[in-house]
Amino acid sequence: MFAKACALASEFTQPLVVSTRLYSGEVKCIHGAFVVLNEQGWIVTTAHLWQSFLLHRKHVQEIQQYEAAVRAIQGDSALSTRQKSKTVRQLKSNPEWITNHSFWWGRDGVEAKDSVGRGDLDLAVARLEPFEPAMIKAYPTIKDPSKNMHPGTSLCRLGYPFHQIDATYDEEAGAFRLAPDAVPLPLFPIEGIYTRNSVGGKSQDGKYELKLLETSSPGLRGQSGGPIFDVNGTVWAIQSRTAHFPLGFSPKIKRGKREVEEHQFLSVGLGVHPEVLVAFLRDNTIDFKLSDY
Repeated sequence: MFAKACALASEFTQPLVVSTRLYSGEVKCIHGAFVVLNEQGWIVTTAHLWQSFLLHRKHVQEIQQYEAAVRAIQGDSALSTRQKSKTVRQLKSNPEWITNHSFWWGRDGVEAKDSVGRGDLDLAVARLEPFEPAMIKAYPTIKDPSKNMHPGTSLCRLGYPFHQIDATYDEEAGAFRLAPDAVPLPLFPIEGIYTRNSVGGKSQDGKYELKLLETSSPGLRGQSGGPIFDVNGTVWAIQSRTAHFPLGFSPKIKRGKREVEEHQFLSVGLGVHPEVLVAFLRDNTIDFKLSDY
């Protein structure tokens, strides 16, 4: 059912890898997806994939303050070596501080410019540079939210789950290096039906309704920021999160000699509703195609 739609969506769905190095020296990677909207290189993804970038800016200031305090103590001639060591130990450092941060937008040498994000909507847009329009063979059509949105409609989600990405940090080059087997990232689709909407009231500025589209299948790690689309490949939502609903029964099973209860849940996917997506793109004067149905 979704073979042609997945082939179409794979043209405008791209991987986003977020690499961070911590103050402890540990390097971490997470990944998700983004949708290329138009020939100008504008993309849309989820705002939560930018969270570490915002933390990095905050942590850089905290690291500078900490290291300045250390230098001041070490340069204090009135303190003995033992006193300096004791005073430095009393300062609070954080091994989880992010010292270095990088976005990898599906290929080397590409940067995100003119980014705008809203955490309350879990949406972010940016313009990729450099961008070659010919590299994207098909651009998406966004579902017109004013027409024919019926619960029970078959939908599909696309992204990059079930894939491990490792990286190192090259001190000399000042850059992250992805492991040789990190790319290309394999796409993975998962189908479900449109079940209902989840509405959380208005945004703080009153501009947007906090509205999500729910599907009967969960979004998987690595699919955040990717498209939720119908059998025609028309994008109905941008995958945002997964919710878990208790089913109200807990069968007992044996683990060794112990009998334990297994709580049962239904996991559903939540994507940014096309009403919100369309309004956000229009407010940021970003060109996109709107469906005729």
